[in-house]
Amino acid sequence: MKKIRQNITIRKEGDVKRKSVCLGLAALLMLSLSGCSVVERVQYQWEGSGAGHWEEAALEAGVENQVEEYYYNHLPEELHEAYREIYVHLMKNEDSGSFLSEIDVDNFWKAYYAVLADHPEIFWIGTSAQIEESGIDKTVVSYTCETTVPVEERSTMKAQLEAAADECIYSIPSDASDYEKIKYVYEYIIDLTDYDANGIDTQNIQSVLLYQKSVCAGYSKAFQYILNRMGLFCTYITGTIKDGGDHGWNMVRIGENYYYVDVTWGDPVFANQMDGEGSEAVTNYNYLCCTETELFKTHVPSDAVPLPPCTSDDYNYYKRNGCYYETFDYDTIYNALMNSVWNGNANIVMKFGSDEAYETAKYELFENGMLTDPGQYLMEINGVSTWNYKYHTDDEFCLITLYWW
Repeated sequence: MKKIRQNITIRKEGDVKRKSVCLGLAALLMLSLSGCSVVERVQYQWEGSGAGHWEEAALEAGVENQVEEYYYNHLPEELHEAYREIYVHLMKNEDSGSFLSEIDVDNFWKAYYAVLADHPEIFWIGTSAQIEESGIDKTVVSYTCETTVPVEERSTMKAQLEAAADECIYSIPSDASDYEKIKYVYEYIIDLTDYDANGIDTQNIQSVLLYQKSVCAGYSKAFQYILNRMGLFCTYITGTIKDGGDHGWNMVRIGENYYYVDVTWGDPVFANQMDGEGSEAVTNYNYLCCTETELFKTHVPSDAVPLPPCTSDDYNYYKRNGCYYETFDYDTIYNALMNSVWNGNANIVMKFGSDEAYETAKYELFENGMLTDPGQYLMEINGVSTWNYKYHTDDEFCLITLYWW
């Protein structure tokens, strides 16, 4: 995620104060602002009605919500009307106009961010917006959103995005469990997409589903969009990574439990530095349905929305696939290595349950000759006189990935 400079330009004419705000969608959670040109003054007139007005407007316009809105459900109730007003305007392609709900600037941004976090299908909003504030009661009176897709092109792009998502969905076996669906979409997006900060419209889903080049916002929103389209709960989370920089990822629910997913960091491009000169890249499953204990080693969520506990490891990839070792047992690891060679695997992944077990494994594998027998076996079954290996170690997750040929 790119960082957004903070700068607000305010001018006052009569009873209307005009505030121009560029809002980075990837950093909306932090309400980051940067200056841009001031909008023309508009006539302010209150025309709102009682509670439920915008819910009714959504029904009348045929744009009623089709997904579970996590951010809406966690907004203060007094912001629900503003949220739905923004949603209706955007879904009706009303990218600018008067704003009728009586809320101040800070609450406008809370509602605005919540709409975009809940609805990745709103794919035409760019990285800035402008609002105008009343100089009398400090409420927002109008808005203008930056857009990246012209109105006349949106229907065509919407159909293209739905077809691209359905291509993924139709490839999933009909009897797949919720976890299997989540895992499939995780792998699908990773295989489909190249991480590229210079891609087209990288803050939105088309960067992944149509152009296959994106950054964390695009990865996460495309993942959310596909899962929502299958009727699965998935929401968008933003925060920072501990070495600095804004970041976005997801939260899913399986049964009664919540789990974190970071599709971007599942991409091999984000693997820790390789020990040796490169290797065949493999998907990183540390960030598939992981716990907060695992994720918060590297990620720090913002406080814009309350988050439930994510403590279950029922869907830990390594435990489910027989490559998790609570302790280091020489014979167990030796047999796993030999079986990997026998089965013709190009790599083997081993996750350990403690730093002690992990450090012991690194010593035995790379300093104490534990790889000698698998190497000899590899040469024997392939009828060659040499063999090669490279490896990747992840100290945060106690993970060793070994590649051989």
